[in-house]
Amino acid sequence: MARRTAQRAAIRKVLEEAGRPLSPAEILQASQLFVPGLGLTTVYRTVNALVDEGWLVAVELPGEAARYELAGKAHHHHFHCRCCGAVFNVSGCTDGLEDLLPKGFEMEDHAIVLYGACEACCSKLSGSPTPVESSANA
Repeated sequence: MARRTAQRAAIRKVLEEAGRPLSPAEILQASQLFVPGLGLTTVYRTVNALVDEGWLVAVELPGEAARYELAGKAHHHHFHCRCCGAVFNVSGCTDGLEDLLPKGFEMEDHAIVLYGACEACCSKLSGSPTPVESSANA
């Protein structure tokens, strides 16, 4: 069992209140409001421990570093804002995915990622979104 520390408590609080998957950098930034001296190494160590405990799961997006969200959520997909880089949960799932499979294929699992601009970015922009660089999200 892991020790209860202010750093771990801050990281848990941030993840519980986020309501969406967060990158380690986002976790760090939000957690530093509670523990100003918190470092990225501690965030990674804590996130890895919380994944090992089954409290968190990694959200893998193509070409992106993993984000993390609370485990135990109902089946859902994700929306990735190409402007700010944030990832949001999308409730539910579409029917008929099996109809897309080639004849004779069997689907075992699926993940759907929608891309575009989130509400906050749409309201800030007066034109088409400017994609962020993938390396800025790592």
